[in-house]
Amino acid sequence: MSYFSSDFKLGILGGGQLGKMMLYATRKFDIATKVIDSSKDAPSRLACDEFVQGDILDYDTVLEFGRSVDLLTFEIENVNVDALETLENEGKKVYPSSKTLRTIQNKATQKLFYTDHHIPTAPFSRFAYASEIEDAIDNGGLSIPFVWKSARFGYDGQGVKVIRTISDLKELPNTECIAEALIPFKNELAVIVARNESGEIKTYPTVEMEFHPEANQVEYVLCPARLPEHITNKAEALALKVADAYKHVGLLAVEMFLTKDDDVLVNEVAPRPHNSGHYSIEGSFTCQFEQHLRAILNLPLGKTESTVAGVMVNLVGAENHTGDVLYKNIEHIMAMDGVTPHIYGKKQTRPFRKMGHVTIIDKDINKARAIAQNVKETIQVISK
Repeated sequence: MSYFSSDFKLGILGGGQLGKMMLYATRKFDIATKVIDSSKDAPSRLACDEFVQGDILDYDTVLEFGRSVDLLTFEIENVNVDALETLENEGKKVYPSSKTLRTIQNKATQKLFYTDHHIPTAPFSRFAYASEIEDAIDNGGLSIPFVWKSARFGYDGQGVKVIRTISDLKELPNTECIAEALIPFKNELAVIVARNESGEIKTYPTVEMEFHPEANQVEYVLCPARLPEHITNKAEALALKVADAYKHVGLLAVEMFLTKDDDVLVNEVAPRPHNSGHYSIEGSFTCQFEQHLRAILNLPLGKTESTVAGVMVNLVGAENHTGDVLYKNIEHIMAMDGVTPHIYGKKQTRPFRKMGHVTIIDKDINKARAIAQNVKETIQVISK
């Protein structure tokens, strides 16, 4: 099938920043696109060929949208998976598949998947309701501290909380959840895997992630990870095992913990382009967004090696600032060597909202990290 300068139309569920950056690649290849998002101001609206405002959690809306395109993908997991399954049964290609998404959407079923496939992950308990947790603690079946995670609809630090005292349970929503052992880890790592329908599979280099201590959001992503080769090889082999277990088509970002004993455990996965791969736009032979397209269209996968070391800094809304956004001192960071800001197009800022990212590239990862620190301390995402 010809995708380039043809009648083929790619449908994308979700019009946020990941969709916007995916559209850079569709523009490069002249692949026609249709995007749906609930917001009329979605960042993707200006870059696609056709934009539809609609609820991607609504069965009929997703079904109608899917029938209007030739192949369907998504940039966010919170979509109506029943509609995707119906579309597949009608012969529509949906990548990643509804089966994969159904497993990943629910953190409890995702963790059970790892257990069933002998994929190392942190020990956990599953609860239908958060109210059951206190009984489990009283009965000795669960001990504090642990990490509470909502089974559904968590993102960017939402739906995750470290429980250190019984009183911490009072604020939890009474929904399906898991209680996960608090792993004493040295690093959080991620490996992005690309796999196409023919089974060709490639990994990007292991990256290390540094998190904001309060917001539980990634502050810095560093590629290559500053770790011994035998550890990065172990992480990449584990990521390949995970992608193979899912029989995944598209990009799969595998987030991991590196324990104090140098074991690598899978934390969770995202079946789409991911924050941990943003450095690849400036730092890799093939950026993650182009690679996702190559994978879902069953085209040959691109070279995944880095051309240069890269650090990514998330731009998030400053605390105590809500309203029309202002990127204070952006011209100062643009004067720094190897610095490229990416602004997502969200007009309204609020505390810790992802508003953009900055990539810093250099031959030396340590120099790039030092510049990244300077970037972080210089630019401010505030309200006017």
